[in-house]
Amino acid sequence: QVQLVESGGGLVQAGGSLRLSCAASGRTFSSYAMGWFRQAPGKEREFVAAISWSGANTYYADSVKGRFTISRVAAKNTLDLQMNSLKPEDTAVYYCAAGYSRYYNYAATREYEYDYWGQGTQVTVSS
Repeated sequence: QVQLVESGGGLVQAGGSLRLSCAASGRTFSSYAMGWFRQAPGKEREFVAAISWSGANTYYADSVKGRFTISRVAAKNTLDLQMNSLKPEDTAVYYCAAGYSRYYNYAATREYEYDYWGQGTQVTVSS
């Protein structure tokens, strides 16, 4: 049974930092691109960041570029998102996702490219 479990969410003041982690289990994710999405209240889920299964390629939404960093440790099946300089508009439920990819350097950015999803972790940034 495949599981993705996020952790590290919480309440932080604007300008602060949080580090989200995602633990994947149930299979080997060595051929899977992985990513983070988020959903704010009353809004649709949106792409945040992605990393190829090689780890060599990353892609970020414009809104988080330069502030967030995605990373993975393939041997441990873990995915992290370091979030710095947080803003109130970053408040959302953050989801970890994994999607099979034939291309080792492809960082998927669209929801339909992902096969597995976590339950989400809440991030709240106060002003």
